[in-house]
Amino acid sequence: MPAIAASAPGKIILFGEHAVVYGQPALAVPVRQVEAKAIIKAQPGGEGIRILAPDIALRSELSALPLEDAVGKAIRLTLDALGVASPSACTLMISSTIPLAAGLGSGAAVSVAIIRALSGFLGHPLPDEQVNALTYEVEKLHHGTPSGIDNTVVTFAQPVYFIKGQPIKTIEIRYPFTLVIGDTGLVSPTSVAVGDVRRAYEAQPELFEHYFALCGRITTNAALSIQNGRINSLGPLMNDNHEVLQKMGVSCPELDQLVAAAREAGASGAKLSGGGRGGNMIALVEPDQAQAVALALEDAGAVRTIITQVGK
Repeated sequence: MPAIAASAPGKIILFGEHAVVYGQPALAVPVRQVEAKAIIKAQPGGEGIRILAPDIALRSELSALPLEDAVGKAIRLTLDALGVASPSACTLMISSTIPLAAGLGSGAAVSVAIIRALSGFLGHPLPDEQVNALTYEVEKLHHGTPSGIDNTVVTFAQPVYFIKGQPIKTIEIRYPFTLVIGDTGLVSPTSVAVGDVRRAYEAQPELFEHYFALCGRITTNAALSIQNGRINSLGPLMNDNHEVLQKMGVSCPELDQLVAAAREAGASGAKLSGGGRGGNMIALVEPDQAQAVALALEDAGAVRTIITQVGK
């Protein structure tokens, strides 16, 4: 049997992080410059599923992985979905160029790649809707209370306007636009920030409902701007969104420094992206500014930058 391979892109949230957990909209887009990949090969004469993931120093049999392990859960959910109790012996190799815990959807991308590769190997490739649902279950390990946006964008690899519990809406991008992504290098599990926001919301519900509603209005305006080709409107909306996220307590000095550096270098807007407290920020730039803004971010402390065009 030939090896079966599958991949999935990273993602970045443009607007609406954190507020999306509380029923507000969020906008997110795939980032194809980075990806997770899973390759499965049959192992004649072997037993069970062997997993090799050097990026996270994982080398194990499936049977030895704890139930709360995300890789193991993605595999077990796929087997359960297909009704396979004893799969043929195989080796699953996982690699990823997506930085971990940086708001780029690394966990979701790895799960999507695993589910697609394994279901294909077993002869029953799962449809996107089911891949998305299974990945959401794995996301609960990463995020505690996931919004569902990571698994949705990564699975469908399309820009989406997302409201939890409502049908997925893809966004038509009339004019492409360029983003520079800057990584603080700080590992910040999303579940920690999400949990802190929940506790803050429970302590001050009226204030945080106001913050969430502000984020929702900003996101809705951004979606309309993208669909109508008013790209120049996105920069100020990014700045407004970042200010609200600062008030919610999910930014940090390193993120604020990169946001300021991007704006000073000519970006029309910049904000943190994802859970915050580290991870990534994004800046909206003209294409001919991208390299200069990326260099400014590196000078300000970014450990890596990615230039990506949305809607290309």
